[in-house]
Amino acid sequence: MMFHNTNNVLLSLVIGTAVVLEGVQGFAPHSGFAATSTSTHSRRNTARFVAVDPTMVLPNGAVTEEPTAWDCDEEANCVEVPACDEQVCRTSLDVRIHGNWYDLSGWRKGHPAGAHWIDWYDGRDAREVMDGFHSAKGLGMYQRLPKSKEDVVEILEATTAKDTSTQIAFRELREQLETDGWWERDVVHEAKLLGIWVTLAVSAAVTAHSLPPLSTFLLALTMTNAGWLGHDYIHGVDDFSTKLRNFAAAAAGLGPTWWSDKHNKHHALTNEVGVDEDIATDPFLYPYVPAPENDTPLRKIQHWVFWIPFSALFALWRIDTMKVIVGAVEEKRPDAKKELWALLAHYAVLFTCFPPTVWIPATFLSGLMSALIVTPTHQSDEFFEEYQPDWVQAQFMSTRNAVTTNPFSEWLWGGMQYQLEHHLFPSMPRSKYPKLRGILQEFAEKNKIPGGYRESGEFEILYMNWDLYRKVAQADAVPGA
Repeated sequence: MMFHNTNNVLLSLVIGTAVVLEGVQGFAPHSGFAATSTSTHSRRNTARFVAVDPTMVLPNGAVTEEPTAWDCDEEANCVEVPACDEQVCRTSLDVRIHGNWYDLSGWRKGHPAGAHWIDWYDGRDAREVMDGFHSAKGLGMYQRLPKSKEDVVEILEATTAKDTSTQIAFRELREQLETDGWWERDVVHEAKLLGIWVTLAVSAAVTAHSLPPLSTFLLALTMTNAGWLGHDYIHGVDDFSTKLRNFAAAAAGLGPTWWSDKHNKHHALTNEVGVDEDIATDPFLYPYVPAPENDTPLRKIQHWVFWIPFSALFALWRIDTMKVIVGAVEEKRPDAKKELWALLAHYAVLFTCFPPTVWIPATFLSGLMSALIVTPTHQSDEFFEEYQPDWVQAQFMSTRNAVTTNPFSEWLWGGMQYQLEHHLFPSMPRSKYPKLRGILQEFAEKNKIPGGYRESGEFEILYMNWDLYRKVAQADAVPGA
């Protein structure tokens, strides 16, 4: 009876949250980077960022010397407006896309995926990131944005790294894959995957009161599987993925807004220390030796207790999702309310069908399984102290695939065993990755990628990750690290 009452209270809180947020009005401007950012490309947090131009042509054709700025909406439609005060305005955000420099300062606040990570590409080339993350609509939108000024372009071209032979070869490969239809989704295959998830969810619900331990295990598998399916759909750019964008919210309690804001930056700047949040696991786990002031006694035993923070992963993702979606609703970000309702529906079903004695341990078991899958494929390889202009080579150097040993593992890993394929082509349906493996192995050999195509057995890669924690635990803190 106590657990039944607990779920009733939680369900009431969910409904209450919906009522409160439905009435939220007003606009909360999107901030820039967190204050703790260490990158030299960090900018101050401001309420509005625009690009300032010293002159403006008025509707009547007259020219004024008053400073002006670009102001863009979510569709990348830009107009000139009077500039705001220099103290609260960003005066430049120049990014190179397909060989042309664009001024994104007026569009950053209208960027559908948020502005917090787009700033990192100021003065940099973003072609691979633009092509990798965006739909055909998005790829058409950026061409409507204002071009950077000629004098600025001249300076940027002189200071920005030139395209490498690896980047050029990769672009040719991508174009060939697009021509060959690699982004066409196999709907029958997706139906099978969704069918497995439905079977797990129903089985977990049916056994929730009669066989709680079995239900806990099945629900943990359901949560993990829903996360991988939702991950694929959130990245996807096809119509099928668009329709199922909120699947992760409804099925796993993980919001696409939070996932996009956090996860896309991980894809764009993989294993870059101080930028990639996926490797910023301290003070609970240290993948690299810290400075003394950032150290904790916990580091010395992290290789023995790593499973505890690993288990909390899914719970932390859920909490972060709710924090982000509340802010997204307040800021009136696109489709934020639809996502919120999907999340609330998830918790309504979860609290109704499962007692806390099932869904609480299932959440932590799912966290452990998910962490054991996502963590070793990056932490087992190279970290970068500085920005890597050759995005393609950086993905090869910072990513390691896992070779599964049986059909259950192949399913459980959810496509994350093909981590390199996913990082190079994040919007490609995961069902294509096994066939892509040989193509990338040949690409790595032909283009002489340092370290080549990296992969290890599923148990070997887990040991490599554990051994990393052990070595970091035994090392002395490094001043200035």
